Amino acid sequence: MAPTDRSDPLARPSVLARRDVAESRLFAIEEIELRFANGAERTFERLKGKGHGAVMLVAMPDPDHVLLIREYAAGLDDYALTLPKGLVDPGEDIVTAANRELMEECGFGARRLEPLVELTLSPNTMDHRMQVMLASDLYPQRLTGDEPEPLIVETHAIDDIVGLLGRDDFHEARTIAALFIARETLRRERDGESWW
Repeated sequence: MAPTDRSDPLARPSVLARRDVAESRLFAIEEIELRFANGAERTFERLKGKGHGAVMLVAMPDPDHVLLIREYAAGLDDYALTLPKGLVDPGEDIVTAANRELMEECGFGARRLEPLVELTLSPNTMDHRMQVMLASDLYPQRLTGDEPEPLIVETHAIDDIVGLLGRDDFHEARTIAALFIARETLRRERDGESWW
């Protein structure tokens, strides 16, 4: 195997071996043996999703408010206030998946869906990427989803993120990041500024 280019400090490590060590209906755990540019070798494990991606929606019923859902979070064994989200089904593009999830979880469709940001969650141990979409020009439309119980939909001012942080059920990092990014994007657009 060719050695890694030591002149590039950002060169990715060489992959010596990969193997799945466990698997469930939704995930696989992959073990990866790596050799870094300095010669160090390590074995890492990562959780791989079996899906086609995921979407999260910052759905705006009007320019000042956002829809949040209260749903059971099995990882924490508690309810959490979060943004609507879900997996991209086979054959769907991101926009179609986003609108479907919005209809299933909030009872609205969106005439306007724009990509906002891509977020990762625990990139050292997961390959999960979440496409965050900004949804506006909403209209009532309900689709039946796979939720085991009806979700509670709440409307909150997008400028009250700090107030939401005071709640015991508002703590999901992706939701918090997406709301801050959406709020700043909307402010800059209103003020005619660009990010760059």
